[in-house]
Amino acid sequence: MTEPAERSWVPLDARERRVAGVLIEKGKTTPEYYPMTLAGLTAGCNQKSNRDPITNYDQDDIEEILQGLRKKGAVIMVEAGGRVLRWKHTFYEWLKVSKVELAIMGELLLRGPQTEGDLRSRASRMEPLPDLLTLQTHLEALVSRGLVVYLSPPGQKRGVVVTHGLYHRPDDLERERQKYANSQPVDDDEPVRHAPRAAAPGLAEEVASLRTEVESLRVTVEALSAQVQSLKDALGA
Repeated sequence: MTEPAERSWVPLDARERRVAGVLIEKGKTTPEYYPMTLAGLTAGCNQKSNRDPITNYDQDDIEEILQGLRKKGAVIMVEAGGRVLRWKHTFYEWLKVSKVELAIMGELLLRGPQTEGDLRSRASRMEPLPDLLTLQTHLEALVSRGLVVYLSPPGQKRGVVVTHGLYHRPDDLERERQKYANSQPVDDDEPVRHAPRAAAPGLAEEVASLRTEVESLRVTVEALSAQVQSLKDALGA
């Protein structure tokens, strides 16, 4: 693949990718708590769901990472009243992407390589991706700009694995390529393409509704935890 001659972005290390992914995710899923405080970002980076790998950063780590991203032009700091400073990303301009493309990139930054089916399902919580073909159309556009890389062997039709193109070290991407160089296609990585089972009509819709409710509750708990931590910080507790 020929890399674009000019690009507005630069590679990110693993820690920067995690913070970037969290800013993208929270900006879309919990806009009422965005821009984000250090406490909120710390909780978002270390949460157990929708993250790979699991991390254990503290606020000093997050502040250091943010300063690095700030120097690269990927984030900015804003004041939100009082002494609380908040952070927001500039990835629409930095990556030159659409809303759906940014959701795709955010999910890849949070979890790294994944199948198209998993990516469609996960990114859909941020922006609508009704089917696999829609995702693939966006992926092709991102590939042409060097932002997404296909890891599965050419010609594979099912279980195709993709990742982002923001790896800081070339050997990191090469290592991921080797993992999937001889991968075998799975039966189907896009669950929504299966017809509903006759024995359980409406089950898929019920499961999807429950997942959405659980995700909403999890986000609320994380936001409340971040607010409590911010209050403790302000009080010097």
